[in-house]
Amino acid sequence: MCHIFAGQDPANYAYQTRSVRLGGHATSIRLEGAFWDILEQISHAQGMALGKFLTTLHDEVLELSGDTHNFTSLLRCACLTYVAEVQGVSEAEQALRREAEKDLGERLVAAE
Repeated sequence: MCHIFAGQDPANYAYQTRSVRLGGHATSIRLEGAFWDILEQISHAQGMALGKFLTTLHDEVLELSGDTHNFTSLLRCACLTYVAEVQGVSEAEQALRREAEKDLGERLVAAE
């Protein structure tokens, strides 16, 4: 089990700093590479560029709570939420549909 965690590519946990514009202000966000990869996936799934996604998320947090407190930690938690609750759900659903279609096709062929 430890090899799964300890043997990962160091690029996954190396920090990357990116400059973004949030609320009209330029700022930098420092996250591990793996989190940036997930944020790219999320923004792509939302049909947005990463910068637009981050701005939208930042604005929504401000609207809901009035303060972002620790936006970088919020991003990490958003990534964990995406991996745990969103990613794979549609993939699993698609796999089930493919399996059902395959099963249906086999039944139709057998019925002929």
